[in-house]
Amino acid sequence: MKLLSAILVLLLSTIITVFGQSAWQKEKEELIFQNVPFPQCHASTLVEVTLGKLLAAWFGGTHERHPDVGIWLAVQENGKWSKPTLMAEGIINDTLRYPCWNPVLFKAKEGKLFLFYKVGPSPSDWWGLVRTSMNNGQTWSAPERLPDGVLGPIKNKPVQLANGTILSPTSTETNDKWRVHLEKSTDLGKTWQIVPVDPATQLDVIQPSILFYPNNRLQILCRSKHDRVVEAWSKDNGQTWGPLTKTNLLNPNSGTDAVTLKNGLQLLVYNPTIRGSEWSKGRAKLSVAISKDGKQWKDIIILEDKPEGEFSYPAVIQTQDGKVHLTYTYDRKNIKHVILAEKK
Repeated sequence: MKLLSAILVLLLSTIITVFGQSAWQKEKEELIFQNVPFPQCHASTLVEVTLGKLLAAWFGGTHERHPDVGIWLAVQENGKWSKPTLMAEGIINDTLRYPCWNPVLFKAKEGKLFLFYKVGPSPSDWWGLVRTSMNNGQTWSAPERLPDGVLGPIKNKPVQLANGTILSPTSTETNDKWRVHLEKSTDLGKTWQIVPVDPATQLDVIQPSILFYPNNRLQILCRSKHDRVVEAWSKDNGQTWGPLTKTNLLNPNSGTDAVTLKNGLQLLVYNPTIRGSEWSKGRAKLSVAISKDGKQWKDIIILEDKPEGEFSYPAVIQTQDGKVHLTYTYDRKNIKHVILAEKK
């Protein structure tokens, strides 16, 4: 009887650790800037460059699609965010200017830091650019346009395999269809190869994120037009992919992000709602979910739950100290930064 009781206690403890709200808690939440240098901002990205030093970027300007929208970046050191710095503009010539879109920060194991972003009149016509840094963002290269057909990561961070291969999660949007694919680089971003993901699918999906599992299995989780997060699986480290299918996770046609934690669990940040009458509806609630197998998910923390507003487009990473950092659009007026810590 004592043995049975001990087993039940251990099982309950394991369930609470994996799925319960007691496993993680908010340690800190803050707005990145106080004196906002633009009317609207959106689509943040986050990276740790050294222990305790973070970079965050987003696009900001009059409003999304306005030609004055640029890419802005802030640095956090010693718990304090710097004043935002303008990193990119879509100036073509003296009379032509396009908006910037969806920056993505990524640091490779070799030390090279990337700032990917898009420029163009709309997501169906934009092109990819990149700036790089070899000193953790102290100085940056000039913007370089990516090759034709290569957009770079469309919203969420690339991942790097054990052999050094970089997998960049990306997608294309036209009026007729949305499609996801990967871009693969084996030479630290010098060249890229296209990896298709279920090109014949009838599902409209964009903005994938990539998760790791044992035995070379990968999973992508995607935004969709179908009121559900959509997934696909690879059994060979992303070389080939199975079909895209709907999960049970709700999605109001809004961006998500996910990360594989050091303990092997999967963490997802998403809007657990369905679409409203307008594209911005359904984004007033934002949650964090945990999964062990990528199939069964459990909400563990509610980040936002308001009658209206937009709290969306999360970016999430786990830093060297084991904490989870995330940023997201705070009603288009600011970028919010939240730190999650595991309860001891």
